[in-house]
Amino acid sequence: MHPLASFASALQFPNIDPVIVQIGPLAIHWYGFAYVIGILLGWTFAKRVVANVKLWPATGSPIQPIQIDDFLTWAVVGIIAGGRLGYVLFYNLSYYLANPLAIPAVWDGGMSFHGGALGSILAMVLFARSRGFEPFSLLDVIAAASCFGIFFVRIANFINSELWGRPTDVPWAMVFPNGGPEPRHPSQLYEAGLEGLVLFIVLSILIFRFKKLKTPGFVGGSWVLGYAVSRIVIEFFRQPDQHIGYLAGGWLTMGMVLSVPMLAIGIWSMMSSARRTPWHSQKPDSQAP
Repeated sequence: MHPLASFASALQFPNIDPVIVQIGPLAIHWYGFAYVIGILLGWTFAKRVVANVKLWPATGSPIQPIQIDDFLTWAVVGIIAGGRLGYVLFYNLSYYLANPLAIPAVWDGGMSFHGGALGSILAMVLFARSRGFEPFSLLDVIAAASCFGIFFVRIANFINSELWGRPTDVPWAMVFPNGGPEPRHPSQLYEAGLEGLVLFIVLSILIFRFKKLKTPGFVGGSWVLGYAVSRIVIEFFRQPDQHIGYLAGGWLTMGMVLSVPMLAIGIWSMMSSARRTPWHSQKPDSQAP
C-alpha cells in the first residue's frame, strides 16, 4: 500500500472563510487585508528605523521619516505592477499573449513574488535618486520591513487554500479542499515561517545589534540571499503551478530558477557594502513641506 493511501491521520483544513466580512456587494478578503496589514506594519517599522540615530553613522540617517511616507505610494505601485507583470512573463506568458485584455485583471489572481520584488526595487532606486540619497540605504530598511507583508500574505494563501505543498505522509500533513484527497505539506506556513518570521529576526539582529545600516547594501543583500535560500528549500515541498509543472527532469521548478540569480545578487551586495556610505545630497526634498 502506498504510504499516502491512508489519510485517517491527516489534519483537516480549518476551512476559514476567505471573506472576513461582506456588506452588500462590498467584501473584505483575508488576502487583501494581509497586504494592507503587512504594508502598514512595514511602514511603521521603517519610520522607526530611519528615525533611530543610534543605527546610523555620526552624519545621521540619509532618509527622513517623511520620505518613508512619500515612498509608500511608490512601493504599492511597484509591488502590484511588478508582481502582475512578473506573473505574466514568468508563469503564463502564452495565455496572456492570447488574452492581452486579461493582463490588468489582478482581481482574478496571479501575482509573482519575484516580479513584485523587482518592481519594488526599481521603485526604491527611482525614489531615492529623486530625493538625493543612497538607494541601498532604502533597500536595507524596506527589505526588513517587507517581512511583515510576506508573513501575512503567506498566511492568507493558507486561508485561501492555494499554493499548497506536495503530497506527503508527515504527521502534520493536511488535506486541502481544492488540493485533492492527498494529504499535503502546508507549504504556505513554511514560507510564512522562513521568509517572514525567521528572515525578519535575522535582519533585525543585523540592524539593531550589528548596526549594519552603516554599510548600505548589507542588510538588503542579506534579505535577497536569505529569501532565495528559503524559497529554493521550500520549493522541494511546494507543489509547482499546474500549467508549468516540473522542469529539467522532474525536480526543478520555476521558483527555483527565479531564485538562483538572487543568490549571486545578494552575495555581491553584502560583499561590496563596505565600500558604500549612507550618503545624501543637500538638495531639498521636493515633497517636504
